[in-house]
Amino acid sequence: MNFIFTPNHVQLLNSCYPPSSTLLTSGPDYSPNSQELSRLTYYASNHPEKLTKLGNELEKRVRIESRKARSGNIKIRASLLITLAIFRSLATECRRDITLLSPSLIASVECTLHNAFNDLEVVARAASVFIAWTTFTDGHLIGADSAFTENYLASLRHFSSLCCSVTQDTELRNRTRLVGFAAITGALNSEALYNDSSQFRTQVSIIMPPILEIVLGTDLETLNKQAGSVKDTPMSPYLAEFRTRPIIERRAASIHLHVDGENGPSMSDVSNAALRAISSLLEHVNGSQLGHIMRSSFDSLDQLKGWSHIDRCCWFALKTAEWAQYQYRYAVPTWLVERLLENQDAAKASDMQQALTAMVSTVFNSPVPLINLSTSDILTNLMTLLIRRISFDYNDALLPSLIQCISSLGRHVYYSDQIHDLSSELITRISAVDMQGISARSDPAYEKKRVHALRCLVISLVGLINAADKDEHEKSEKFEDTQSHLSNSDAKHDTHEHRQSRRTRVPPEMWQDTISLLLEADYVLRADYADALVFYIVHEMPKNSEGIDAESITHVRGISDGSRAGHMKSLLHPNNTGGKFLYALFAYVSILASTSALHSSSSSPSSPRLSATEEIEVNIEPATPLPEPRTFGDLSSQNDRRYGAHHSRTRKLAAALSRMDKSHRFSTATSATLSDYLLIQNILVAVYQQFPMRSLLIGVPMLLALDGLCRESACDSPEVMARVHTLRHILANIWFIIGREWGCAELKDVAEKALATLPASLVLPDSQAPETGIYHQPQTPVPFPSINFIPEWSGVDAQAALSALASHPGIQETMGLDKEQLLSSLSTQWSTEAALKISVERPSTYDTTLRGDGVSPLLKITPGLMYIENISLQSLARSNRGVGVTDLREALEGRSSMSNPNLARPGSISTLDHGSSLMGGEGRFAQTRPRSRNKKRAIPAGTGEVRDVLNKLGLGKQNGSLLKASFPALQSEQRSAAMK
Repeated sequence: MNFIFTPNHVQLLNSCYPPSSTLLTSGPDYSPNSQELSRLTYYASNHPEKLTKLGNELEKRVRIESRKARSGNIKIRASLLITLAIFRSLATECRRDITLLSPSLIASVECTLHNAFNDLEVVARAASVFIAWTTFTDGHLIGADSAFTENYLASLRHFSSLCCSVTQDTELRNRTRLVGFAAITGALNSEALYNDSSQFRTQVSIIMPPILEIVLGTDLETLNKQAGSVKDTPMSPYLAEFRTRPIIERRAASIHLHVDGENGPSMSDVSNAALRAISSLLEHVNGSQLGHIMRSSFDSLDQLKGWSHIDRCCWFALKTAEWAQYQYRYAVPTWLVERLLENQDAAKASDMQQALTAMVSTVFNSPVPLINLSTSDILTNLMTLLIRRISFDYNDALLPSLIQCISSLGRHVYYSDQIHDLSSELITRISAVDMQGISARSDPAYEKKRVHALRCLVISLVGLINAADKDEHEKSEKFEDTQSHLSNSDAKHDTHEHRQSRRTRVPPEMWQDTISLLLEADYVLRADYADALVFYIVHEMPKNSEGIDAESITHVRGISDGSRAGHMKSLLHPNNTGGKFLYALFAYVSILASTSALHSSSSSPSSPRLSATEEIEVNIEPATPLPEPRTFGDLSSQNDRRYGAHHSRTRKLAAALSRMDKSHRFSTATSATLSDYLLIQNILVAVYQQFPMRSLLIGVPMLLALDGLCRESACDSPEVMARVHTLRHILANIWFIIGREWGCAELKDVAEKALATLPASLVLPDSQAPETGIYHQPQTPVPFPSINFIPEWSGVDAQAALSALASHPGIQETMGLDKEQLLSSLSTQWSTEAALKISVERPSTYDTTLRGDGVSPLLKITPGLMYIENISLQSLARSNRGVGVTDLREALEGRSSMSNPNLARPGSISTLDHGSSLMGGEGRFAQTRPRSRNKKRAIPAGTGEVRDVLNKLGLGKQNGSLLKASFPALQSEQRSAAMK
């Protein structure tokens, strides 16, 4: 009944309700009168100034009705349902001005949820109103209006608790959870979530616990099945595009509790709703927001004590990375590692740490790309945590998982030098731990912690490289599958090109910094490092057109006789790639075989440290004489970036020389065990198989020296003769391998005859190399057996083997030497001291400039460049600036050739108006006087110089795209293959 003084909007509102006598019979829909509701919504849409009054009136009714309905008043409950339906209609029809209705609407929803928490029908009607508001709101009131924000967050908490309903009735529990997830999904697909960053964190902290609780309570098979359906069948195109659709085109989802004839929802339906909710969230967040989600997930797992469910935690981390936007996926492993570091000082590995390391490995081992991932920071953090855990307990249960995390990082290679850079960081850390340890020297467990840390770092290094190779191999196989539609010849050609490595290999100069571990006092570390060394030689060390197949040898034979001799001499040169490494390797192997001082490690607290005087006394002469002062050689000696590495190698050289046996013969005090000789054989076999040419020229003199050691050590002592015969056994195997690799039948026959007479009591133990890159228990050494009598056995006649090699026509043709020259080269006098000193020689001016042993490509220029005014090493090392217009102008005017007519200055080098950083005093910081513009122009340069600059600018003739490839090495290889 309408009174004369009743406002018009209230009269229109009252007319929407059925008569009081028929309220109970208006079910089960409990909907307002449709005609009167249309009049009300038409009035409200045309008079938006009345929306606030309508909202206040409806809010007042909801507060009264919800309170009375909670006490059991059925008629008032029906009226409440109709009021909520009116609210939803107004929100839908007045979507353009929904901000005016928002405070009353959200307050009404919160009040209803608070008073009718156990009435699922009322709660579902309130959830429908909430979803309608989240669909059409712009979210500007969130954070701006404190009362409104408090009501909104309170409503979210109510719906979150609905998602975790524990009602005894299974069907009712599942229906309640579905209502809660429907409301939460509406909030996740609303601008209300993204308008305020601080409120985003708060909302996510409310939403994540119920989602994770459902994930933890569902088996993996169901999760995997539903994850596929989530991506294949989106829930709603409107929800997927809510941020791009205009408000007028949006559609609010409806909630239907039950349809007659249908079975109640199952737990599978609930988990599907939870996965769709988290999928919708991850599709729209950026990097910082994804970080908040990860932080809320960690807090939720803490509350739920879910870290013990490692398999589900790993599944969640993987799907989070997979469903997040492509450019923000890197945040997932980054936050996982950050959380690991927060508890690095825990005395015992917790379930959380075990789960986090497993999650990191799962994400890295997955094929999900993680662009923008800072692999260097991740590696540094993981190494820091690894060493930190060892410093507390070198048997910490977290170590295997951390090693797996570091290894799995190699699965994500996004630029050609990435594995090179990561390996460099690992090797640098290995060198630091080797020299300094990880705890105070007063610590009783100092040496054990140091050895265990080195073991873990070495295993991680090998695992990192191995993972990169596996990933590259898998991508190669996928590439081959995509080429199956090509013709046989084309597919074969493309497959061959793709199989070429796309990444930079770890250079031997870098790996050489770890070779001192071969002489460690603890056999456990020696064994693990020897396995890593063999892996590096076989799978990673650059071969430089030298392989075990006949193709490389045929290539060398195709070189002219004059060039072939120079090529063979370059293989012998220590500054060639891998030359110093091989010299060092053979020297350390020789020391390991004969030393009696393995137990006195220079890094152990029981042995004296090398003094500064002793280190300086190790004089290293350069490979060739230095030129005149103020040349490139002098400057490099002052500014060499690898000075620290050279100094470290010098100290390691002194330590190796201190372990070397001065008597040059075996004795009863020789330290190597029978297992050590097996390690020596494995290393030498790998070298002679992988580098047949270089090992022949560098390594055969070492074999002759070891044979001489055996002859000098011959005596009546069974212990000594056991070592002599073991080393002769190894030499016989190596001679056989050399004969097999080079096809020298005479040398193979000599070795086979010697091996046939080998005493049965002198057999090396079986090789049991552990799985690559996986943490394993320490290997146990096998000592020499106690034998009272050793039969006579001379092994292979070294002179006969040498003669067979020098007489072989194939070797003579490949090396470009006759028999006498080859015999002279192979029988060169070899000593451990000389090999060690060669391995740490500083390169000369010529070698540094032209050979570029470990030097940046920008420094591989002739010494004449150093005479150009104001050119400094610091400017040469810069590679940030590309070739510009100034370089083209100078090329046209001939400026780049003024200092040296035969030398053009590289376009990437510019020191104009900058003082030399090599000068002392004020000259180091003063600005150089600019060149006068009135100066007479120089004679224009030749067309060749201008053409070079134009090509660098990309203005010359281009072959293909102008874009620079991520893997330039592969690009150049493909171009060369195409030219062929």
